[in-house]
Amino acid sequence: MLLSAPYRAVFGDARWVRAVGWLSDLLAIVAIAIGVGGSIAMGVFQVESGLATMFAIDDAGRWLAFAVFAVLCASYVLPLMVDLSRGMALMSKAAMAMAGALMVFVLLAGPTYYIMSAIVEQVGAYLWQVFPQGFKTYTFFDEKIGDWFHTWTLTYMVWWFAWAPFVGVFIARISRGRTIREFVLGVVLVPTGVSVLWFGTFGAAGFFGVLRESSGLLEVVESDVSNATFFLLGQLPFGLVTGAATVVTAFLFIVTSVVSAAFVLGMFSTGGDLDPSRKVKLAWGVVLGALGLVMILSGSIDAVKAIIALGALPFVFIVLLLMLCLMKALRRETAP
Repeated sequence: MLLSAPYRAVFGDARWVRAVGWLSDLLAIVAIAIGVGGSIAMGVFQVESGLATMFAIDDAGRWLAFAVFAVLCASYVLPLMVDLSRGMALMSKAAMAMAGALMVFVLLAGPTYYIMSAIVEQVGAYLWQVFPQGFKTYTFFDEKIGDWFHTWTLTYMVWWFAWAPFVGVFIARISRGRTIREFVLGVVLVPTGVSVLWFGTFGAAGFFGVLRESSGLLEVVESDVSNATFFLLGQLPFGLVTGAATVVTAFLFIVTSVVSAAFVLGMFSTGGDLDPSRKVKLAWGVVLGALGLVMILSGSIDAVKAIIALGALPFVFIVLLLMLCLMKALRRETAP
């Protein structure tokens, strides 16, 4: 199972197809490795901030980040050595359950009416403005708005491109035998709905604190964005418990990301083997850990985002080619 498989299925086995396919597989490996390595660094920064907040550590230096990183590396070794249905599946279910519980807690313990009203209003605004917003680049706004758009919106869009080859192939691997309707429902619609509720709940709770209570969240975001979630939870009851739950949840998500990425990289590096060996998966786990460590040493979220964007940018063009393959394949299947 390779990223280049759709090229051969649609365009045949010509020389240019093999060349483009080889290059696409190589760029996919680079994008996955850099994207997941950056996610490791970002996750370690967030867990570090959570632990520093929980235990009132004012200046931990880098030793706390290195300690979190060491525990992370030790945690994903065992899941890489067992079947996906055992190790990673259990951790991902536990992480989703804890994330769902945190969302429900914030919804009920926070300004419930404000949160629900914000979700309803913003869903309607998105559905009404989704097309024009997709073309908005904030060209005629001041420099501050433009910098925000480039630093966050464009950066995260490219970051998702870095994850696209890994997530797409991994989901295809575990969704074998499903129809396109089932795939779209389970991969696009359901996660989108959950994301709307999640970001709507935490986002509205944050806006409530800024607009109604002057909670100081803006200052926290400007000084250390990794600590924003823990600051928000600290304004609600049981802040220590929910902060600890957030640390565990973030940690589990990092581990599952590394495990699934190592699995996909193992498939790519072995010619599409659907079940790469333990040695191959562990080798890629080491590579991802090393990349994450390098980005942690930078000590800057902005530097990590820049590295991710640089590694993922070439994949933007590969996605366009894959979309063309999908359209041609669907037309071929529906042709009489």
